Amino acid sequence: MGKSSKDKRDLYYRKAKEQGYRARSAFKLLQLNEEFHFLDDPNLKRVVDLCAAPGSWSQVLSRKLFEKSDATDKQIVAVDLQAMVPINHVTSLQADITHPRTLHQILELFGNHRADFVCSDGAPDVTGLHDLDEYVQQQLIMSALQLTVCILKRGGTFVAKVFRGRDIDLVYAQLGYLFEHVTCAKPRSSRGSSLEAFVVCQGYNPPDGWQPSLDTNSSVVEFFQDCPVGSEDNRTIAPFMACGSLESFDSDATYHVEPSATSLDPVQLPTNPPYKQALELKRSGRLTRAV
Repeated sequence: MGKSSKDKRDLYYRKAKEQGYRARSAFKLLQLNEEFHFLDDPNLKRVVDLCAAPGSWSQVLSRKLFEKSDATDKQIVAVDLQAMVPINHVTSLQADITHPRTLHQILELFGNHRADFVCSDGAPDVTGLHDLDEYVQQQLIMSALQLTVCILKRGGTFVAKVFRGRDIDLVYAQLGYLFEHVTCAKPRSSRGSSLEAFVVCQGYNPPDGWQPSLDTNSSVVEFFQDCPVGSEDNRTIAPFMACGSLESFDSDATYHVEPSATSLDPVQLPTNPPYKQALELKRSGRLTRAV
């Protein structure tokens, strides 16, 4: 990616480097917290970060939970299929969020206690085909939700990335059956040109007697078959909220960096990027185009 790319000219990109965050997405969680204060709860002890790589949200969680003390009763678990470079106070699991074994590993780390807060900033590799991207993203949300309802305590909070498309109101309805308050929020650090937004689900309140259980052989429909979740006939619109004050930087604007500013190195290089093998083949002259 060239020096004149959109990311390089984005001030949040530079601020992330200056403040030691691995990605600009850290500011999205910070601005969501400015509005909803879910990380300011003194009783927040057990947190799960799903689809965590490269770890910027885990960095925010670590700084928020342990900024005043190295409390031994607080735990953060980060889960991703990719390996992550260690973060202070964060236990990393290289695992699949859809597999029951991952659920058991998290609960074991928590001493079979429930989590207070679960978040997911995961998203598929977008294709540019909006209908397809929205569908895949919704499937990712439902996978994260299935794990969440198995580990989140009653009254807990769930935050996840969504793509606001044609059928997003159905997702709101499904979440509304499990949480007392569901809000669609758009942080100022999230580009206005992007379909990206975040659902902030507060007050987890599952139906009495419902015992969710992960099973790799069960579909999403089978998972929720005993739980009255939203349907095509009962859609809803979640309240929309813009997060981040007007004093925050506009992610769609270009700002001039001071002439005295120096170039900043990446906070953390990729652990094992998928394109690493391709680069090695290209350097050695063994990468050829298929005929």
